Amino acid sequence: MTRFRTVDLLVTVTIGAAFGVAFLGYGQLYTLIGPLTTAFKPAEGLLAGVWFLPALLAALIVRKPGAALLAEMIAAVLSMLLGSQWGWGTAISGLMQGGGVELAFLLFRYRRFTLPVAILGGLFSAVLEWGWEKFAYYQEMSWAFSFAMLGFFLLSGALLCGVLGWAATRALAATGALDAMPVGRERAQQARATATGSAAHSAPTAKDDARA
Repeated sequence: MTRFRTVDLLVTVTIGAAFGVAFLGYGQLYTLIGPLTTAFKPAEGLLAGVWFLPALLAALIVRKPGAALLAEMIAAVLSMLLGSQWGWGTAISGLMQGGGVELAFLLFRYRRFTLPVAILGGLFSAVLEWGWEKFAYYQEMSWAFSFAMLGFFLLSGALLCGVLGWAATRALAATGALDAMPVGRERAQQARATATGSAAHSAPTAKDDARA
């Protein structure tokens, strides 16, 4: 297994810790929208994708096996220790969410970090988290409502985790903040290749000089 560099661990821990704190505020949304979802509880699934973001960001930025799971577990455990309303279940959710993202990148042997793979990570996390929540929190929910919730989980996982996470990673890389990471070096190589291609395309050829 590829070993973590010190910078890999620092970035992974930073992502997890930042989201662990942010999740306390995000969790309050469930309380705020409670009156709106009382009639149709499955709609809560639309919020799910944001919970998976630490895992996806770590996977896309660090690009090492285990980074997604580590970042998500740090976020979940820190959120739990700071007073998450879901208590110890938060840690189980972290395991499901981080595991889903890891599975998606494992399928491609951690060699592809494209938008479709990012979306797949969000989808896998959605399925695993939905299974855990069905068992832990929604045992009394009808299967019709449960499958509706799964649909919302999948939509949110694809968009709020997959697409948003991939776009955020690209945006951060473009600023140069990730130059020490694989995604930053990849962006720099692409920029150099584009610049070289543009220069070669614009340079006058011998035939052009002869015409002149």
